[in-house]
Amino acid sequence: MTSLITLHGIQKKIGHRLLLDIEHLQLEQACAYVLTGMNGAGKSTLLRILSGLDSANIAKASFLGNELHWFPYPKILRNAIVYVHQHPMMFSTTVEKNIFYGLKARGVDTSGHASAIQQAMQWAGISHLSDRQANTLSGGEQQRVALARAKVLRPKLLLLDEPTSNLDGEAREQVIALIPELIKEGSSVIMVCHDRDLIAAPGAHRLKLRDGKLESR
Repeated sequence: MTSLITLHGIQKKIGHRLLLDIEHLQLEQACAYVLTGMNGAGKSTLLRILSGLDSANIAKASFLGNELHWFPYPKILRNAIVYVHQHPMMFSTTVEKNIFYGLKARGVDTSGHASAIQQAMQWAGISHLSDRQANTLSGGEQQRVALARAKVLRPKLLLLDEPTSNLDGEAREQVIALIPELIKEGSSVIMVCHDRDLIAAPGAHRLKLRDGKLESR
């Protein structure tokens, strides 16, 4: 199997501190990864580097087996990688239009995407909320809107920063249940989390940041 992303020599400094010094990171296609580590270890920073939202020195990079320059961040990665923040931003409009936004922002021809948006809402269990103002929803509902908004873009890699940290009970279980479906459809997922159920999810590969180094388990 061709790896999705392979990076060598990832270094990130914060002031004089070397926050990340990762020799090698390889992500396979259609795989789930759980990224753990102490607070301040650089977990969210690594996600932001992967999504092009933060800079780093990277000695060598490849995507789907093809070498590329990481800086400036290439368009092929912008189209392939989606980052979902711990507190996803909701626009002051309906749920359906929030999901539509990602397609529009990427300049995709949206004329034939109505069915894809409907399918994404059905997958996330939010079809009944399509006409609601997204910024008035509960935390769990907003998280599912954010996941539907990401899914409709059909990412090769989905980056989830603490996807269940602010959720309780049923809302948390609903979000966890969506992850395996993304893998089945061919997306790879990296989840920064402390959620034991996500960490112990069947088939999930464990990555841990410790003292700037990345450990695989």
